[in-house]
Amino acid sequence: MPNQGQAQGKPKIWTRMLPFLQWTPLVNGSSLRADAQAGLTNAIIVLPQGVAYALIAGLPAEYGLYAAIIPAIIAALFGSSWHLISGPTAAMSIVVFTSVSPLATPGSAEFIALALTLTLMKGVFQLVLASARLGVLVNFVSHSVVIGFTAGAAVVIVVSQLQNLLGLSLHTEGTFTDNGWQVLSHLSSADPYSLAVGLTTVVVCVLIKKLLPRWPNMLIALMLASGLAFILDPTQEHIAMVGAIPASLPPLSMPDLSFSSISALSSGALAISLLGLVEASSIARAIASRSHQRLDDNQEFIGQGLSNVVGAFFSCYASSGSFTRTGVNFTSGARTPMAAVFASCFLLIILQLFSGITAWLPVPAMAGLLLVVAWNLIDFHHIKLIVRAAKSETTVLVVTFAATLLVALEFAIYAGVILSLVFYLKRTSTPRIVTILPDPDAKHPLFVSSENKRLPYCPQLRIVRIEGSLFFGAVNHVQEYLQNIREPRLLIVGNGMNFVDIVGAHMLLQESIRRRDAGGDLYFCNLKEGVLRILKRNNLIERLGEDHIFMNKGQAIHSIYDRLDPAICKTCTARIFQECDLAPPGQAKLQSE
Repeated sequence: MPNQGQAQGKPKIWTRMLPFLQWTPLVNGSSLRADAQAGLTNAIIVLPQGVAYALIAGLPAEYGLYAAIIPAIIAALFGSSWHLISGPTAAMSIVVFTSVSPLATPGSAEFIALALTLTLMKGVFQLVLASARLGVLVNFVSHSVVIGFTAGAAVVIVVSQLQNLLGLSLHTEGTFTDNGWQVLSHLSSADPYSLAVGLTTVVVCVLIKKLLPRWPNMLIALMLASGLAFILDPTQEHIAMVGAIPASLPPLSMPDLSFSSISALSSGALAISLLGLVEASSIARAIASRSHQRLDDNQEFIGQGLSNVVGAFFSCYASSGSFTRTGVNFTSGARTPMAAVFASCFLLIILQLFSGITAWLPVPAMAGLLLVVAWNLIDFHHIKLIVRAAKSETTVLVVTFAATLLVALEFAIYAGVILSLVFYLKRTSTPRIVTILPDPDAKHPLFVSSENKRLPYCPQLRIVRIEGSLFFGAVNHVQEYLQNIREPRLLIVGNGMNFVDIVGAHMLLQESIRRRDAGGDLYFCNLKEGVLRILKRNNLIERLGEDHIFMNKGQAIHSIYDRLDPAICKTCTARIFQECDLAPPGQAKLQSE
């Protein structure tokens, strides 16, 4: 494989504008053959997938294939990952359906125009985030949110496809609860032929995946299901068919750019843009960890944004990184993003020459295929890890999952993100504060937490370490703790404080004044450069006292000890500092001189 580290050195201006110039010099005959083979495999796999995802999104079948052509090429040329392939995904499809279905009838011209508007808005949002280098925002969509959302989306997909699996034609509101209730109410009307074809698709797909994992299980399952449908219902009286798709290039399209449509779709567009970035970046990182490629996250966001903006004008609905196609691309030996270009070209050829093949695809078989897709969306392994790890993450997972079932999907994402931030703020607003003491059993000076060893305290000096940033949200917690310390003199060890804002700095000043008024004092040591910079910038160093800030604990204790009350030291039995055995307070400095 080409040397990726060399190819991804610091790019020049034109390679930042045209990132594909970084890897095109590495393309040769050998890499083209490997990429072409991987591309052909991908084109075969996406044929049933694209049709199935389009049905989830409430769009005509061909739109799923269009979305697998144009966005894949744009994302490959302008993204960062060498193996990521973009296209329609189950999560994107279900969000498109739930965002647009309240505004128009699925499958109608108005619905298609609004779906393209949502795609354009998604791409614009992603480009804005990338241009402002705010791609870091996707890091606030925690792993628990993504796992909970995809699991919930899987259940929504299953329930939405039950009527197709059972051969029912129901008019529903498109929600999880209404779909489920309507299916339960009409179970007696289920068509046995449709159910047989759907279940056969599921069984064949699972068995081939298990026994022959390298074979295209979805394609084979659909072929066998089509044969069974022809045998059971040759006149197509009972089993509905997908129907033929037009043999054409992805046609030019125009999204609905009216103010009312943009306003109605704005919430869903923001949610789907964040979800798409999380989905694409997670897949790209997972593959990069195996291919040892260095990624540029911001460039990946640009590629995803451009693919959706361009795709919206070529009849492509919202796309993102596809885990299945990306995984197949890597395992098939793809070397460069040319594999994604080949996959799109081969799919276009198949669409031109064999477009009529979808006329033989039974709708119950597609529903069965989507049941398998939905099952694979549920990450049972990581769900177990999250449940074992922490209650807060489990709560985020459960709330996101429940919200996905009961409210609009975009709000489910927001609910998960907000809850994650609440737990994060709760943790950071109550930083751990530990009392530390010299360990008498250590050969060299060593401080240990009082929680680990029961050691005597100095009655005049307490030493604490604050393990967390001191910002406005944590001020009350830290201030209460410090005010409850009875020792008159307090030394704060600051190597655990990465940041102190103006509110935190003034709280330290107030504590210093309070202790001095009570006959004590406040000292600091091991402060980080950033914390010192904040204190200097606001002229607080002078008010705290430059002689109250020390480089390390040893220097601080030696200086503070000389300021302790000798009368108390004479009757003290703790004697925890080395200075206690050298000289009484007030004389240590003289002896050292």
